[in-house]
Amino acid sequence: MILGRVSGNVVATQKHGKLDGRSLLIVEPTSLDGEPTGEELLALDTVGAGVGDLVLVVIEGRSTSQAIGVASAPANAAIVGIVDHIELEGELPKPKRE
Repeated sequence: MILGRVSGNVVATQKHGKLDGRSLLIVEPTSLDGEPTGEELLALDTVGAGVGDLVLVVIEGRSTSQAIGVASAPANAAIVGIVDHIELEGELPKPKRE
């Protein structure tokens, strides 16, 4: 599971039938303090996330199919949570928003 910030969305008029009705979002992996840590990835949204949201993403394997509720779905990442805040040792890091 990774932490990331939604940076955009993808509109696909044609996609695999098992993905019909599902939103595709671009997520930039981040560290706990909100700094980017890697290349952006495409993830299926299961929680109603939007651009700017800090999210939890599962990657590959059975966890992605379970998250979207479709067996053998052709996907390797799914957003499974929206993070309200992160608390570390009593401190609350400032979320970075553009």
